[in-house]
Amino acid sequence: MVFVMLATTGWTAVHRPDDEVSPRVAALAAWGAARIDGHPVPSADAPARTVARFFAGLDGAQRAQLADGYPLVVGNLDGVPAQTRYRANRRAVLDVRQAEEEHARDYRLAPADRTEAGRRAHRLASLADPDRQILVFDPTGDGRVAEVFGDLDRAERVSVIVPGVDTGLITFERTQRHFTAPQGMAESLYAAQRAAAPDTPTAVIAWAGYTTPTGVGVDAATGRLAMEGAARLESLTAALPGDATVALFCHSYGSVVCGLAAQRLPARVTDVVAAGSPGMRAGNVAGLGTSARVWAVRAEGDWIADVPHLELGGLGHGADPMSAEFGARRLSSAGARSHTAYFEPGTGSLDNFAKIGTDLLSSVACAGGDDSCRGPVR
Repeated sequence: MVFVMLATTGWTAVHRPDDEVSPRVAALAAWGAARIDGHPVPSADAPARTVARFFAGLDGAQRAQLADGYPLVVGNLDGVPAQTRYRANRRAVLDVRQAEEEHARDYRLAPADRTEAGRRAHRLASLADPDRQILVFDPTGDGRVAEVFGDLDRAERVSVIVPGVDTGLITFERTQRHFTAPQGMAESLYAAQRAAAPDTPTAVIAWAGYTTPTGVGVDAATGRLAMEGAARLESLTAALPGDATVALFCHSYGSVVCGLAAQRLPARVTDVVAAGSPGMRAGNVAGLGTSARVWAVRAEGDWIADVPHLELGGLGHGADPMSAEFGARRLSSAGARSHTAYFEPGTGSLDNFAKIGTDLLSSVACAGGDDSCRGPVR
């Protein structure tokens, strides 16, 4: 019976061993013993301010030495200068791409594993473009990625897109339905911001920097993964360079992440936007515990409107941010027609996002067609 099951399900082929040490784990072990000119490096879980102080004391050659020697660590450390992270992650992407290409040609592996390796290698080939600014790259599991559009060091306003379910290395960008993936969302928002306020230095981060739920199952209905994502989001926003103010654009399950992070976000976060939200794990804006302006938007035809907005025994994410009782500033989404359409060019939602991201708040379009979302809302 066991033999028949193995044969008919294809598991007689060789699969990647489950106990194989991931590149990230191996990199962290090596980092623990690293030295630069005889001095120990900060631990991989050190606060961003500690990391920033350490790297501020290094010269360019020393930073490059660490980036090239420990790319999977340096490229993911909040507090490391952006340019050093870009260098590290470019090296890491090239290294992992080579490994995935080898896996794709390894006929000792199961066909499904070879196909998956080929898909990952294809995506990594795109990420390896030297003009791209990769701020986060961790190939573990489904993968974590973040990309910067614009000059992060010179920006006066930084926008961070926090995506929802089914986001990882392969789905970080898409050729078809380009504006439904984080990379396309950020590209679209950055272009809209440049058009709305060409004299305002801005940067946009497509931040798939946490492990997202797969599908709309139990993980999507609970806050477990969102709590881990919230901690990562707090670290990111606190470690951004300079004194730029920050706006968060939180889509779908990403709004759960933003809701859980809200009370611990730094004061530089001035705006939190929940788009197509299943709830933010709070009963109202006051319950979020943030001084930031809280906005909500829902597209016509967005299926999220039919999701019960409640929380019971850890399942569900609470009140509807679009309800009057929640107290968010409700935005127009004119032209957006689905759950994934908020960043499509020509939509009212994208136009509003660009204005929030560039602090042109007096001209945002409210959901009711009036100016109710522009002033104090509670």
